[in-house]
Amino acid sequence: MQIFGKILGAFFGLLFGGPLGAVFGLFLGHQFDKARRIQHGGFSQGPGVGGFSRANSAEKQAEFFRSAFAVMGHVAKAKGQVTQQEIQLASTMMSRMNLHGEQRTAAQEAFRDGKSADFPLQETLAKVRVSSGGRFDLLQFFLELQISAAFADGSLHPSERDVLHTIAQGLGFSSAQLEQRLQMQEAAFRFQQGGFGSSQGGHGGGWQQASSADQLTDAYKVLGISESAEAKEVKRAYRKLMNEHHPDKLVAKGLPPEMMQVAKEKAQEIQSAYDLIKKEKGIK
Repeated sequence: MQIFGKILGAFFGLLFGGPLGAVFGLFLGHQFDKARRIQHGGFSQGPGVGGFSRANSAEKQAEFFRSAFAVMGHVAKAKGQVTQQEIQLASTMMSRMNLHGEQRTAAQEAFRDGKSADFPLQETLAKVRVSSGGRFDLLQFFLELQISAAFADGSLHPSERDVLHTIAQGLGFSSAQLEQRLQMQEAAFRFQQGGFGSSQGGHGGGWQQASSADQLTDAYKVLGISESAEAKEVKRAYRKLMNEHHPDKLVAKGLPPEMMQVAKEKAQEIQSAYDLIKKEKGIK
């Protein structure tokens, strides 16, 4: 219990105002102690001030981590049967996060749990909202992770779209917001392929030029803007997305450290799309 403020308040109140001053000082000291207790995480029990808060933060990160892979398994099961591509995606995601030993086993178990017929999706999404503290950036990252899982085989099945709408709603996103992110992710999927094979040989210059044009079109979609967007709008969209997807900021807000590499890759994707548009439009 923090009583430092009460002691000082009562002492100086008594010194300068007598018994009544001591009572008033005790009240002020109590308010001071209360503010300190809230600032340091609500409890000071255990080793060190704020120890409970740090433990609670780690617990929430673990819940966010497990829920991400469980819901990913649920999305993969949406079509009725989990494909090899979707299993490979989960494995690739674990490798990108450098998961080994117990961490990888935990992720695999969560993915399997998500595939079960009685998986409590709504309850899990409610936990995600709590573990993320309701932060928009973290919830958006979670949703985009599930969209990536749905696009594992390069297309989106109607059943997967329906499940994604349910997930988006459970996280607090509207149908319009989900559809925008689906378009962005579809473009990002193609964009990641390296420009539709423009580096491959055996094709004429016209084919290569068309590929470059398609890649530029997808770059605009990655940023969520139209091809007619002016420089100011391009920069604004880029800065907004980078601010929302900045890896360090996401981790500081509670993203599990294991997921930082995925956040970095998303930020690099946004940067690459912006660089391509900058070059095309001559933006300084």
